[in-house]
Amino acid sequence: MILYCCSDLLWATKVKSTADALGIPCRPARNLDMLTARLSDSPVRALIVDLESGPIAIDLIHAVRQNPARQPPIRVVAFAPHVEVDAMRAAVGAGADSTMTRGAFSSRLPEILKDLAGTV
Repeated sequence: MILYCCSDLLWATKVKSTADALGIPCRPARNLDMLTARLSDSPVRALIVDLESGPIAIDLIHAVRQNPARQPPIRVVAFAPHVEVDAMRAAVGAGADSTMTRGAFSSRLPEILKDLAGTV
């Protein structure tokens, strides 16, 4: 399963509908309680974080990284507008595996989801 936290309904819908079309299980994790619940009841492979979600974005990345022994490790992909360089640096500092601009994320979303799900 892939979890996602997006700043607005458009991004959330885009991630969820693309995942559904590909047959990849994908659920929201809008806050730490939702993340904890998903981690305890599902085999989570990845977390996608929209860095425009505010401080919760970095908190979710930190929370995923609290258990480094988890197998398989949860991959974290963060995205933001191209001008949000500091936010992308903060995501890497918190433990994101990769960051990208919103444009790159949007154009490569099916490929990213397949890769995160291990179906490439």
